[in-house]
Amino acid sequence: MEIIETRDIATCRTLRRIVFIEEQGVSEADEVDDKDDEAIHLLAMQNGQPVGTARLLVQCGTGKVGRVCVLSAARGTGLGAALIRAAVDRLRMVPGVEKVKLGAQTHALGFYERLGFAAIGEEFDDAGIPHRDMVLML
Repeated sequence: MEIIETRDIATCRTLRRIVFIEEQGVSEADEVDDKDDEAIHLLAMQNGQPVGTARLLVQCGTGKVGRVCVLSAARGTGLGAALIRAAVDRLRMVPGVEKVKLGAQTHALGFYERLGFAAIGEEFDDAGIPHRDMVLML
């Protein structure tokens, strides 16, 4: 398994389409936005095939991790945790970034807590799925 930084946004969008739109029923309008061009994209590879992705945005000293997905065949392998660790490591390299924030689906709160994130604020709805914001101070 390897995680690379990529500008292959089409591959990242394909993975996101499979997981978010096809599996989870998120509308295309909720999944696709205009932020891909300004983002840092990470691509998780397994046996030479793309199996996961994450999108990183930076704003006002905060690195935001979003659009995190892993194909069903690669879940439970540690790849998701490796992807989040790589995202945090990459954001540590950005001057001025003091914390990492993400919106976690509530069923995944424990996963992110094990990686050092803490839930903040109230539960909210994002594309029909319950979420909570989580932060990790760098």
